[in-house]
Amino acid sequence: MVGDFRPYPCAVGLEGKTVETSDGGLTPLLSPPGGTPPLIDTLDGVRDAIVRLGASAGPVALDAERASGFRYGQRDYLVQLNRRGAGTVLIDPIAVTDLGPVADALGDAEWVLHAAAEDLPGLQDLGMRPATLFDTELAGRLLGYPRTSLGTLVGELLGYRLAKAHSAADWSTRPLPDSWRDYAALDVEVLLDLRDALEERLAAAGKTEIAAQEFEALRVTPPPPPRAEPWRRTSGSHQIRDTRRLAVLRSLWNARDAVAQRLDLAPGRVAADSTLVHAAEAMPRNAQDLRHIKGLVRRDTGVPASYWLSAIEDARRLPRSALPTQRGPMRVGPPPPRLWPERSQAAAERLTEARQQIAQLAVDQSIPVEYLALPAMVRQILWDAPEDVEEAMLEAGARPWQRQLVGPILADAIAAHPGM
Repeated sequence: MVGDFRPYPCAVGLEGKTVETSDGGLTPLLSPPGGTPPLIDTLDGVRDAIVRLGASAGPVALDAERASGFRYGQRDYLVQLNRRGAGTVLIDPIAVTDLGPVADALGDAEWVLHAAAEDLPGLQDLGMRPATLFDTELAGRLLGYPRTSLGTLVGELLGYRLAKAHSAADWSTRPLPDSWRDYAALDVEVLLDLRDALEERLAAAGKTEIAAQEFEALRVTPPPPPRAEPWRRTSGSHQIRDTRRLAVLRSLWNARDAVAQRLDLAPGRVAADSTLVHAAEAMPRNAQDLRHIKGLVRRDTGVPASYWLSAIEDARRLPRSALPTQRGPMRVGPPPPRLWPERSQAAAERLTEARQQIAQLAVDQSIPVEYLALPAMVRQILWDAPEDVEEAMLEAGARPWQRQLVGPILADAIAAHPGM
C-alpha cells in the first residue's frame, strides 16, 4: 500500500535555480542555474558533450521534443540530457543525426525518462538505446497517483512548479528561443530528483521489484507495428455509411499523406480531417464542385484541384470487390463482453467474478486495473479457459508480479465456472 502523499522535503539538485515565491505554495522554476544551455549542432560540440557526460557518474535524465501538429511524422527535433556533475546538454538531432556515440558514452547508466514510451522510439531512431530504465510517469502510476504528468509529480514530490508554456511548441523552429531552451533544460534538470523521490516511495510501498519489472518490459518492448488501415482513424469517419464514399475517404487520406510527407507538414496542416470527410460525403466531380469543400484547395500548399479530383475519381472507378468494409478488419479474439451471456454463460460468469476481484485488488494495491493485467489478456484467458493459466499469462507477456497477483484470481474463476 502507498503512504500519504506529502511533498518531498528537499530537491537536492535544484539549489541555485532562479525561483520566486508562489501563492500556491509551490516554488516556480524559472531558469537553469548555469544559464540557458546552448543548442549543440556540430560534431565537435557533441564530442565535447560526450566527454562531459562520460566523465560523470550516476543516472542520466533524458527527454526529447517533437513537432507534432507542425511536421510530418514523429521525429525528434531536440534531445535533452542531464547528469549530475555534467550539467544539461541540448543536442539538435536534425544537424547531428547519429547519437549512438552519446549512448555509448553513457554505458550501462540508468536512463531516467518521463513517459518513456513516447520518447524511446524516436531516441532509438537516433541510435540511442538504454541499458536500464526508470520511468517517472510509470512509477507514479504504480504508486497510485491519480495524475502523473511531470508538472504534477514535481509539484507533489519536490514542491516546485514547472512552466509548461512551450509544451506544444514547434520544436523544428531554428534558432530556438532562449525561453524554449530554458524550458527544455528544466524538464531534465528535475528528473533525477524526482526519480530519487519516487524510488523512496516505491521502496516504502514494497513496489521496487514491481517497478523494476515494468521498467524492463517497457525497455525491451518493440514499438507497435504500423496500423493496417490508418485512414480509419480519420476523425468523423464513422459518419460515412456508404462504402463507396469510404473508398473516397481512403483515397483522399492517402493523397493527403503523400503531400504531407513531401512538404514535411503535419497532415492536418494540408487538410483537416473534417475537410476530407466533407469531400468524401459530397464526392465532387469537377473544380467548381470542389470550391464548396472549404480547406481542400489552398494556395499555401500548392496542391491543385486536379490532384484531389484524381484521388476521388480513382475511388469512383474501383470495382465493388475493392471497396472497404464498413467495420474494418475482422475482430480477432473473443466477442465483446456484452455478448458473452448469450454465447457462453460460464465464460460470462467467470468474467464477472474475476473483474470484481481484480478491481478490489487494484484498490488494495493502489495500482490501476490496467497495470495489474491487460483487460484484453484477461478476457482472452477467461474465454479460452486454459488448464495452465500462468503459462497463458506468460505467453501473453504478463510479468512475474502480475502472474503472482492476478493468476490465482483467473484460475479460481475458471475452476468455479468450467465449460463453455
